[in-house]
Amino acid sequence: MPPLLAVVMDPPERLHPQKDTTRVLCEAAQGRGWRLCYLPPAGLRLSGEGVVGRGHDLEVRPGPDADWYRLGEGRDLPLREAAAVLLRADPPFDLEYLHLTHILEAAARAGTLVVNDPRAVRDHNEKLAILRFPDLIPPTLVSRDLGHLEAFLEAEGRAVLKPLDAMGGEGIFVLARDDPNRRVALETLTRGGRTSVMMQRYLPEIRDGDARVLVVDGRPFDHALVRVPAPGETRGNLARGARPHVRPLTAAERRAAERVGPALREAGLLFVGLDLIGGHLTEINVTSPTGARELEKATSLPVGALLFEALERRLGAGQGTARN
Repeated sequence: MPPLLAVVMDPPERLHPQKDTTRVLCEAAQGRGWRLCYLPPAGLRLSGEGVVGRGHDLEVRPGPDADWYRLGEGRDLPLREAAAVLLRADPPFDLEYLHLTHILEAAARAGTLVVNDPRAVRDHNEKLAILRFPDLIPPTLVSRDLGHLEAFLEAEGRAVLKPLDAMGGEGIFVLARDDPNRRVALETLTRGGRTSVMMQRYLPEIRDGDARVLVVDGRPFDHALVRVPAPGETRGNLARGARPHVRPLTAAERRAAERVGPALREAGLLFVGLDLIGGHLTEINVTSPTGARELEKATSLPVGALLFEALERRLGAGQGTARN
């Protein structure tokens, strides 16, 4: 019987079918003969008998965007019956997301291959994980102390302030040392010193774009999706109007990806999106990395298939879990 892929994701009607990476991955799996089952995070339950998801068999279709998927009747799926589980639930990484990783970790311990490994997802905050590679990142401070943050800004002259658990450019400020709003921005994002934030040196190379580099099973894809901020913007996020284009990796991007990729693979992170500005690593996206659709369109290369080739190698070698 063809292998079964359980896809833990947000409701498919909420996806943007023309560009969504989850759809790309589902198409790739189905094209290689995998069966699909959609499991909403809220439908998972854990008991002494293991992890069971309440979901639907899923068929992806090449037709009009409004009709890109078809769901079967609702059913219970013990995750031990799946050859692999694909975790594609979007952030924010809140308390419920934390609980989700614990539930899926139980499935991994029972022998199911979960991608990305839920313990590694939990251990690799998408902002904080870059600090494991200090020589690749711009000057960075993580703190909730307003005095330390102001001192960092004073020393740098200009800095980017960002929350630790958001996505899509949400809550990001660019501050200058003489900005009259700097104190209120710090107070707002730290909630008066109660919440830690990240502050990084402002990189003027952002004008040329924020490069997304997909890393599959430890190896970088040869091209980057570059997101150039819209006029009047400093955020290189497609959700904020950034203009995308695809180009080959620069030498600095390749060096960074080849350095980071094997460490992430060893942790069980098999599908990752690195964000780089001017060759500096600024984020490591491990929850639901995007960019595959744009890369496939521009290069005509099967980005999604690379992941399932890697999974099939692991399953064929008898590696039932990415990490025990």
